[in-house]
Amino acid sequence: MFGYVVLNKPEIKFKDFDMYRSFYCGLCRELRERYGISGQITLSYDMTFVILLLSALYEPPTRKGTTRCIVHPVRKQTVRKNAITEYGADMNIFLTYYKCKDDWNDEKKILSLAYGKLLESKEKKSEQQWKKKIDVIISCLNELSEMEQEGETDIDRVSGCFGRIMAEIFAYREDVWEPTLRRMGFYLGKFIYLMDAYDDVEDDVKKGNYNPFAKDYIIKGFDDRIKNMLLLMMAETCREFEKLPIIKYADILRNILYSGVWCRFESISRKRREEREKEDV
Repeated sequence: MFGYVVLNKPEIKFKDFDMYRSFYCGLCRELRERYGISGQITLSYDMTFVILLLSALYEPPTRKGTTRCIVHPVRKQTVRKNAITEYGADMNIFLTYYKCKDDWNDEKKILSLAYGKLLESKEKKSEQQWKKKIDVIISCLNELSEMEQEGETDIDRVSGCFGRIMAEIFAYREDVWEPTLRRMGFYLGKFIYLMDAYDDVEDDVKKGNYNPFAKDYIIKGFDDRIKNMLLLMMAETCREFEKLPIIKYADILRNILYSGVWCRFESISRKRREEREKEDV
């Protein structure tokens, strides 16, 4: 996925970081076991957050173990997995496959085409298991692709389309918590889309690719305007999160929602500010 829904590592307790990493490693192992190495490469922080959130809410039986991997060949790493990990792995494969297709259609990236081909059969497996949900997501992805091809300038409309995709992923069950999870996913999805557009705007303009901020990013005050948009999205996301009866992993989830999601924004805005200052000298 995108990698914006992350921990603020300096601000988290060691025990909480270890817990988070065990779910991250659990997703990594699940992807490897279900989809092989090509599936394992799709590992993302964003889906780790979804797994942690849904695990905290529904508290499914969770298996704890240890494993070694290429990244940690010497010391065994703690791994936690449950039914939601399996769900997250399936969603991760599906979204990565369609992102590869989108990259190929938009930018003709050979690497994306090749990787998409590797994932194609794996994507079919996840699609069969979650057909109703996948149908909704595909419809949203097609709508989003059409808007991007038409050069849609309504930022709320475009980001809302991706928000509906995340809403569908967050809605793990049809139960009393589904509306809250959908709203939370919707606003977090909008945040992710806006953040990705903000991150990529300069490269997209240079390459002639679609970006909803293409005409605005050189205007004075652009960074502040985007930050206000993102603040609104995260305020709504956090409002919905606080409605959920979550006790387990709550400190980890709050670290991500209230702090971690801003790490990338601060990094990008600081870099651009420094570049502008150099140009003014």
